Amino acid sequence: MKKCITLVAAAAFLGTSALAHAADTKIGVLMDITGPIANFIPPLQNAANLAVKQVNEQGGLLDGNAVAVYGDTTGSSQGAVDAAQKLANVENVPIIMGALMSGTTIAAAEAVSIPTGIVQISPTATSPAMTDLKDNDLVYRIVPSDNFQGEVLAKMVLDEGIKKVAVTYVNNDYGVGIGQTFMDAYKKAGGEIVAAVKHEEKKDSYRSELASLTKGGAEALVVIAYAGDSGGKIVKQSIEGGLFTRFIGTDGLRDDLLIKDVGADALKTSFFSSPTSPADNPAQKTLHDEFNAEFGEGADKAFVDQTYDATFLAMLAVEKAGSTDRAKIAAALRDVASAPGEKVGPGEWAKAKELIKEGKDIDYDGAGGTYDFDAHGDVRGYVGKFVVDGDSYKQIEVMQ
Repeated sequence: MKKCITLVAAAAFLGTSALAHAADTKIGVLMDITGPIANFIPPLQNAANLAVKQVNEQGGLLDGNAVAVYGDTTGSSQGAVDAAQKLANVENVPIIMGALMSGTTIAAAEAVSIPTGIVQISPTATSPAMTDLKDNDLVYRIVPSDNFQGEVLAKMVLDEGIKKVAVTYVNNDYGVGIGQTFMDAYKKAGGEIVAAVKHEEKKDSYRSELASLTKGGAEALVVIAYAGDSGGKIVKQSIEGGLFTRFIGTDGLRDDLLIKDVGADALKTSFFSSPTSPADNPAQKTLHDEFNAEFGEGADKAFVDQTYDATFLAMLAVEKAGSTDRAKIAAALRDVASAPGEKVGPGEWAKAKELIKEGKDIDYDGAGGTYDFDAHGDVRGYVGKFVVDGDSYKQIEVMQ
């Protein structure tokens, strides 16, 4: 595991073009390696690497091997543009898997992927703003929009019998999208928002925001932000000030870093929503068994399934296109992801490659579920409810 992560980190900053042979095919991997979600990244790098390794062990991509070329967005819009430009114009990748955060995904898409005609598949970006991008059918994601997660979170909160909440959400594409959707759905279903504060990132103190949020007698504080930035600070400062004892968060807060910072006992009544995989999905078990056999642990971490699936889908689209022609790859993605076609699952590259060679349709069903893209490149999906369990999180419910 350590060796794999070290190699990936080097690739992220130095590029891997020197390692690629003439017949190899580069796959761009755009990740927020540094920045507010850095704690999420190592298992996601492993997931992408596992997909590439399996492809190379089972016949390779096109006429050679697949080579993952990493770009680090630094968790910022400008960093995303810079990294995507290098992937597109220096490394000349034919397709990009990523980015992860909504803001970095949208920035890279608008400035680079759309103008250069490169398909971009995000495994994790959830902002509703992506739905209406004028993207020439080039930008996809394999998790549901926050319009869906916000509605599901509202139901989870009310199902817990919580009738009054305070809400704070970070002022970016991710926070504003899910924050507004949650509040609208919660109020429509009969809940009361006693206080709502939109906050900025990268502040040392959120005590003034918390002072406003404590007014009104909320039963819990809903925090929609990243644990590695404002979200973690708000929870910690709430606990230190004795202001709130129960927290509700979304996927950005469902980070092991939060447990390390405030302790499991302080989160024993809290819960979190996050895009997840369907219950009892055999494709998920297949991936998790192979992942843990390769790396020893980590298959249960957030977005491992989706990152693997997005990387595998990117390579399937290239194989289906039969070349690194960006336009052909763009036309091929929907063909390999959606019905009709013979089912292909995680790790079944040799099967997929043979079916494509025979001119047959394939339909990839992944560890994260099925990916039948709508006209906007969106999918329906699943949202899980998670609670703290020791030094990690346990899923206790799945909602479709």
